[in-house]
Amino acid sequence: MTAPSRLARLLALVPWLSANDGISLADAAHHFGVTIEQLEQDLWLLIVCGLPGYGPADLVDIQFWDDGRIHVLDPQTLGRPLRLTADEATSLLLGLRVLQQVPGAVPTDALDRAAAKIEAAIESRTSAAAVVISPTQASVSQALDEALSSGMALALTYAAETRDEVSERVVQPLRVVSVDGRSSLIAYCSIAEAVRTFRIDRIIAAESCPAISVPSGSSSASLPPSRATLRLAEAAQWIVEAHGAEVLEHEGNGSILVSLGVHDLTWLTRLVLSAGPAAVVVSPPEAAAAVRDAALRAISAYA
Repeated sequence: MTAPSRLARLLALVPWLSANDGISLADAAHHFGVTIEQLEQDLWLLIVCGLPGYGPADLVDIQFWDDGRIHVLDPQTLGRPLRLTADEATSLLLGLRVLQQVPGAVPTDALDRAAAKIEAAIESRTSAAAVVISPTQASVSQALDEALSSGMALALTYAAETRDEVSERVVQPLRVVSVDGRSSLIAYCSIAEAVRTFRIDRIIAAESCPAISVPSGSSSASLPPSRATLRLAEAAQWIVEAHGAEVLEHEGNGSILVSLGVHDLTWLTRLVLSAGPAAVVVSPPEAAAAVRDAALRAISAYA
């Protein structure tokens, strides 16, 4: 469990419990996706928090130890859900705008409704018009969406990430992935004659064109996994915060199992090797094999 995730839960607990007076410890724990023991730890922490002065009358007062039912007697200033600040709302709106550019990621109508609600909430405090999608971004996103749904190829104008070069190439889209807020297109490239990863924000232009032939096996064998499961010892658990991994399980020895979004197998290999023995790939097998092979090549260089 990370400190930010616990803080977010603590801030949500008091207003939710106030609105659900008398709820059982078991039901509240289930709602927040934690164990009863963890919920009790959160409640004991909350009742020693409060306004400056920190006397008994200044603290959050919650009763939960008598009959297994939770009663918020004095929520202090936490009785209602916190409102987003203008900066927070604008950041959230920007995130939605970025997500709208990922073809097929989320139903468009759901994104539109969420964005409209946030725009309405911040209309009086800041200008939502500052968060827009450029015409170029919109046209690229539309072309990607159409190609993925129809099976067409794409003629791309692409600015390379690692060298000062703009190239023209024809690719057959395979899928779109999003990691660390950055979306990438996985596609078979006719120039490289192999599967390659293209950052969507570096695609200058994209137009549909007739589908190209993809060699048998290329679309599956070379396609990086969308997620990988890692076992992280304490020394490597910074990966959760740095790369937005989802914690799946806490193991008894202090290690955790996490699910990590993967946009490129080479990136994953470098990340795991950088953590040394504190990070191990559990699945999928091809990711574990890639890390093992890279480690063996590095060791053999010392011979």
